[in-house]
Amino acid sequence: MTSAARPRSGQLAPRATWLGHATVLIELGRLRLLTDPVLRSRVAHLRRRGANPRGLGLVDVVLLSHLHYDHLDLPSLRMLQSTPRIVCPAGAGTLLARAGFRDVAELRPGESIQLGAVRVEATHAEHGGGRRPGGPFVEPLGFLVRGERSVYFAGDTDLFEGMGALGPVDAAFLPVAGYSPKLGPGHLDPRRAAQAAALIEPRLAVPIHWGTFLAPFRRRGDWFTSPPERFAAQVAELAPGVEVRVLSPGGSLAL
Repeated sequence: MTSAARPRSGQLAPRATWLGHATVLIELGRLRLLTDPVLRSRVAHLRRRGANPRGLGLVDVVLLSHLHYDHLDLPSLRMLQSTPRIVCPAGAGTLLARAGFRDVAELRPGESIQLGAVRVEATHAEHGGGRRPGGPFVEPLGFLVRGERSVYFAGDTDLFEGMGALGPVDAAFLPVAGYSPKLGPGHLDPRRAAQAAALIEPRLAVPIHWGTFLAPFRRRGDWFTSPPERFAAQVAELAPGVEVRVLSPGGSLAL
């Protein structure tokens, strides 16, 4: 699957910025790609701890991994200054079209879209795909973004067969926790995320999906702040060749 890109006039230095939870701004080639944008202080029943992301500027492409409210937030999409192309799982286009978003590309695992010098490939993700109980099921995705650098964004996933074939990559953004100390099926904790890093062999591994949102009646504690350090310790044991970069929301790194 191919599409004409909407490149910017100047080349961007390859860079990635974690904005909290699963929202990552990837600047690659002349494109700015934003994953699972959640830009509000509240989404569904969750409350953000810390400031909302601000000053994003124009975004060319949005990558949506699945339909859960903490990953596909329609009000956050409407907050973007530009009208980006949205790349999403097959079947999600109907929901987006009803919400007024028309420039949508739907992918299944293994399919890809070319955006100028950047190719985005949809990958398997081991996670639930429904938006609400009894609603439609859409197969969740991760994404491999390849240009002058390669980036893997896992979305929400557990370990799965064939994960090692995704790498090696320059950077992998891996979920390591959630908005509650208890993680259900389809998630990575620090140990399993480190196992994923050992399989994928990224040059840089960045823990995400931690320390951003709280479920009601949950208090912050060690479970809320310690996952990235626990992840780094596990990577040192299981994948010593992988460098871990722990970012605070708003923190960025050169690719």
